[in-house]
Amino acid sequence: MNQEASINFSEDEKDILQEIMNIAFGNATADLAEVVDIYVMLSVPNIQVIGIGELPFYLKDTIKDDGESSIVEQKFWGSFKGSGLLVFPSGSGKDLLAFLDDRADYHHEGTAAATLEKGGLLEIGNILIGACVGKVSELLSTFVTYSPPQVLQGKSSDYNYLIEHFDPMQTAIVMKTIFTFKEKDINGFLLILTNHESIDWLRKALHEFMGSYE
Repeated sequence: MNQEASINFSEDEKDILQEIMNIAFGNATADLAEVVDIYVMLSVPNIQVIGIGELPFYLKDTIKDDGESSIVEQKFWGSFKGSGLLVFPSGSGKDLLAFLDDRADYHHEGTAAATLEKGGLLEIGNILIGACVGKVSELLSTFVTYSPPQVLQGKSSDYNYLIEHFDPMQTAIVMKTIFTFKEKDINGFLLILTNHESIDWLRKALHEFMGSYE
């Protein structure tokens, strides 16, 4: 079976994957609200199958930000294997810090501010990515292990650093939602990426999930 044939998903498979991601993203925002008392509004998840080599261009087109974006990345392993990316456009990190702690000095600069900003991003990323991937794993009857989250920063003109550990000839499933913090002008993207190594398992797991409701 060639790679192109193996990654084609039927409309039913895409629909059920979208519904699973909708549940998972919702679960993630509920966990965030419980931990840090923040309500996040989400868009309907979008599912796309793209080449790994196309991912930097996809991100550039999605984010549309000429500044330095902040990205929280957390890898996960198991039958469901990939990376979670929480993407904040430039400037959102400081806004988020002020939102998380109204005692924070919004205009403070220097190492202390950068450390606080990084800590806030890691906290939000760990909750959202972990809860989302965990719910997908639960619904599809598997389990995953996680790497510690890390903050990556880079110019939107070059996201190639995000695919350094992938074969650019492989294919990825990109599951994306746009999130907005209620009552604050802070938004970003939550993406779950899984490469072709998980595609056969994912298709089988989706059919088993659908079969359990028939």
